[in-house]
Amino acid sequence: MSQADPQPESWPLSRLLRAYRATGADLPLGNVLPSHDVAMEGYFWRFTQPATGQVVIALAGINRAADGHWSTLGLAGHPVPFVRTAAHPEGYANPAGLGAFAGEAFRGSVDRLQVDLGPDARLDVRIGGQVRWPRRKLGGSGVFHSVPALNQYWHPWLLGGRVEGRAVLGDTEIDLDGAQVYGEKNWGKGGFPDSWWWGQAQGFADQHACVAFAGGEVVAGPLRTEITSVVVVLPDGRVVRLCNPVTSPVRAHVTDERWSLKGRSPTWSVEIEGGSPLDSAHVLPVPLPTERRNIPGALEHLGGSMSVTVRRRGELVWADESPLAALEHGGIERARAELRRRGAAPESTSAPPVG
Repeated sequence: MSQADPQPESWPLSRLLRAYRATGADLPLGNVLPSHDVAMEGYFWRFTQPATGQVVIALAGINRAADGHWSTLGLAGHPVPFVRTAAHPEGYANPAGLGAFAGEAFRGSVDRLQVDLGPDARLDVRIGGQVRWPRRKLGGSGVFHSVPALNQYWHPWLLGGRVEGRAVLGDTEIDLDGAQVYGEKNWGKGGFPDSWWWGQAQGFADQHACVAFAGGEVVAGPLRTEITSVVVVLPDGRVVRLCNPVTSPVRAHVTDERWSLKGRSPTWSVEIEGGSPLDSAHVLPVPLPTERRNIPGALEHLGGSMSVTVRRRGELVWADESPLAALEHGGIERARAELRRRGAAPESTSAPPVG
C-alpha cells in the first residue's frame, strides 16, 4: 500500500461493515465479543463450587443513553442469600475485544474479573485454562447473529476454565479456587425483550460438562417470533448447539418454577428439565438504557435443579443432573408482581433488592 492509498478504516466497505455491526449483527465467522455499541451490552460470569454447593454470579450491563454510557452492575450468591445491584454513572465496553468496565466498581476481561460494590460485596478472580466457544461460523444465537437490529442477541463465550480468587458476600468469604466458570454476552438495540427465559448449569458428575440456554421474544421491525438456543458441552468436549428454527428448533415451556425444553436436529436431540421454588428466586434488575435507571426485570434462581439428556441419532450419549443450576424467567411485570407479593417496593433495585 502506498502513502497515497487511503487507510482501511476509510474504505467504503469498512464503513459499511461498521454500520452493519452497529445494528447488533455480525457476519458469519465474525468476532461477536467486541462491543457493538448498541443500547445495551451485557456481560455475565457464573462460578460454581460443586464441593461446597456455593455459586457466585457477577453481571454488568453497559448501557447507552443520549448523554453517554452508564452501567447496571450486580453480584449475588447461593446458598448465601445475598444480592447487591447498582446503577453506576460510568460504563465502557471494549470495542476491540471482550471487556466491561465501570470505574473501580467493575472491571471484567477475558482472564480477570474484579467487582467492588462495597466492602461486603466484592469479587476478584483470575481465569486460566479457558474452554472457549469453538470456532464456528456463528455464535450462540445461530443464524440470528446475522439479522440486523434485533432486540436481543446471545453468545456463551466461556464454557469452562480454571479459577483462582475469592468473593465476599455479606459476612461470608467464599474461596473460588478451582471453581467451574461460565461466561456469556448478550446485547440488543433496546435492552431486554418483554419476556425471556434462561438457564445455565455446571456441577455435573463430569466437571467438563456445561449446559446453557436462552430464549425469548425476538423482534426486528415486522419480525416477531419466539426463539430458544441450547448449548451443551459434552464430557468428551463436543459442543452441541440447537437453535435454528428450520434445522434445529427448540420448544420451550416455562413458568416461574419450571423450565422444560426439547430441541432436535437431524443428528442431535436434547431434553432439559429444570425446577426451583419461586420463594428462592432473587429479583434482578434490567436497565432502561435511555432513562439511566434500572427496574426489576428477572426472577433468578441460583441453586435450582437441572436434568439433561442428549441423544445422537436416537442413541443416548449423555444424561445427568445438576443441583446447582441457574434458572431465570424474565419479564418486567412478572418481577414487579413478585416484589409486591414479597412486600418490597416494585421500583427498588438498589442494594440489596431481594434475596
